[in-house]
Parts: sequence; structure tokens; C-alpha cells
Amino acid sequence: MEFLGQFFSLAVKLFALVTPPVVLSAFLSGTKNYDATQKKNTALRTSVAVLTLGVVLYLIGEPLFSIFGVTLDAFRIGAGALLFLTAVSLMNETASHPYIPPDAGEISIVPLAIPLAMGPATIGTIMVMGATDEGYMAKATGLLALAAMALGIYLTLRCAGRVERLLGRTGISVLSKLTGLLLAAIAAQVVFSGIRSFLR
Repeated sequence: MEFLGQFFSLAVKLFALVTPPVVLSAFLSGTKNYDATQKKNTALRTSVAVLTLGVVLYLIGEPLFSIFGVTLDAFRIGAGALLFLTAVSLMNETASHPYIPPDAGEISIVPLAIPLAMGPATIGTIMVMGATDEGYMAKATGLLALAAMALGIYLTLRCAGRVERLLGRTGISVLSKLTGLLLAAIAAQVVFSGIRSFLR
């Protein structure tokens, strides 16, 4: 039961980190001229790219800190600051509706997966998470949460048309701002954890 609680909590946080309303808005503008198969393939490639990058960063975070001589607490504070800036940008109307021209070509990796879903703040947070999770159970929970995050992105993009019809652009903008508030709270927690550990 405890495992399920930790998994659900972590999966929700990770899903918020990849700013699904922003990715959704960009997907809607960039795939306007796509047929159903092209939209499905783009959603699949984006989610696979997000999962692959997330797993790699999660597993190599700790070795990278050792190589560059960066303390985990310093990286926590830096990642938290970036995450807070991301939260602030989500409160901006323009950032909530990134526009991709319909003739932009392949958009699944860049810009959907990187940098919209996996931006600097998300990358830093996942690396910190990988470095702090200890034990097989914690690692398994983290990897499963990353898989759930990627699945959430895939389902969001697959249902993009329905979401747009249901919520409209205004509804998606409201979701972006709510996501920004959640990210601000997560950023504050990450920064406070880093400062508390550093002062000790």
C-alpha cells in the first residue's frame, strides 16, 4: 500500500513537471494538417523520447554529480530555481500557448519532447530524484513513475482533439496556470530541501 502511495504521488509530480498543457497546445498547432495516423505516430514518438531521456537522466544523475564535483544540495537548489522560473513562465499567456507552424516538419523530438516536455528544470529535477533514490524499491518506484509520466503524455496527445473541443483554448490556458502553481510549490520544496541539507 505504501508503495502504491509513493508511486502515485511521484507519478503525479513527474506528470506536472512535463507541463502537459503546454505540450498539448504546441501539439495542436503543429499537427493541424496531420491525418489521424500522423498524429498517433507523433504522440508515440514524443512519449518514447520523453521516457528514454527521463530514464537515462534518472540513472546517470549520481555519476554525473561525482564527475563534475557538484554536490547534490547545490544541484537541488539550482534545479528548484529553474523549476520556479518555469512555473512563472506558465503564468504568462504566451508561454501557455506555444505556436508551432503546421508545416514545421518533424516535431515529436524537437520541440515537443525537448525542450517543451523535458526542459532544463525537468531534467534537473529528474537527475536529483535519481541521485537521492536509494535501494531497489525506490529505484523501481522511480522508473515506474517515469513510465507512467510518459504514458500520461501519450494519452494526453492522443486525446488532444477531444480535450480542445471540451476545454477550448481558454480551458487549456487555465490548466497551464494551475500547473504553474503546482510547479511553484514543488520548486519551493526542492529548494528548501537543498538549503536545509546544505546548512546541516
